[in-house]
Amino acid sequence: MSTPVAHICAVVLCLAVSAATAAPQATSAPQATSAVERARRQFEAGQYEESARTLESAVSESPRDDAAYDGLGRARFELHNYAGAIDAFKHAAELRSQNSEYHRWLGRAYGEQADREHSFSLARHVRDQFEEAVRLDPGNIAARRDLLEFYLEAPRILGGGRDKAWSQAAAIAAIDPVAGHLARAACWARQDKGEGIAGAAREYKAMFDAKPRQIEPYFEAAAYYEKQKDAAGLRSAVEGAETVAPSAPELAYFRGVLDVIAGRKSEDAAASLKMYLSAVPPRSDRPSHASAHEWLGRLYESLGRRAEAGAEYRNALALDPRRESARQSLRRLGQ
Repeated sequence: MSTPVAHICAVVLCLAVSAATAAPQATSAPQATSAVERARRQFEAGQYEESARTLESAVSESPRDDAAYDGLGRARFELHNYAGAIDAFKHAAELRSQNSEYHRWLGRAYGEQADREHSFSLARHVRDQFEEAVRLDPGNIAARRDLLEFYLEAPRILGGGRDKAWSQAAAIAAIDPVAGHLARAACWARQDKGEGIAGAAREYKAMFDAKPRQIEPYFEAAAYYEKQKDAAGLRSAVEGAETVAPSAPELAYFRGVLDVIAGRKSEDAAASLKMYLSAVPPRSDRPSHASAHEWLGRLYESLGRRAEAGAEYRNALALDPRRESARQSLRRLGQ
């Protein structure tokens, strides 16, 4: 089962290794803690292979350092080495079995591997780990959102169900009203098209009206309106994000997408998307580089620059071979 990892900028996603290293664990030897801190800096710079190597060395020297295993899992996750991520998160969860986040991330890694292998048995592990994460910390909104997404995506035979998803949305709303609007919007988005679009729009408007002081809610709304190709909604999300953190790196991406959807400022759109590609390391909680290339392709195609459009669609497919929309665009161009 696919989790929301690479699909949206979720409101409460942790900043990967930084969350794991925010407070050194009592089990960490001083040298291991130093290695974890170095790995965190490498991770934030997008140097995921280097971060993984640093942490592989750390866990070999300090095999009871749960923070190092957690960081290793997150680095491997970004490298799409989901089997390796599962192994690392398992070690972390075994060392600190009451840590909700370790179980949540183990569930996310299982989700990606299950999606890759089309495995029902792995999908059951996804549900088990998300449910355990919520049981350990009922206030963990990120875990509840991941569980909600699982319930929306999974068939009944694997424990899915929209009623269960709505129940999670209600629990999230009781903890945090803004997160509740986002959770209900996610549920509405899976309903029948007309009713679902209207319901999601109501929830996102309520979120905008609440004027959250964190940027993630605006980015989650932006990702939804990008998918809908709704320029007005996307503009509201971008403008809201700009009031909170105008220099956030993801804004370059969403500004570029907005200009493409709105059919204006083609030079600005290209510049924004290229800036995003060159300046922002790829990460699962950010818009993908494959998506940025595909939007550049759409821009060039709209301008009649077919060769450049084809090159961008091929770039998107090179980064994400399963990106069917880019493949269809190439066929449309006869390339």
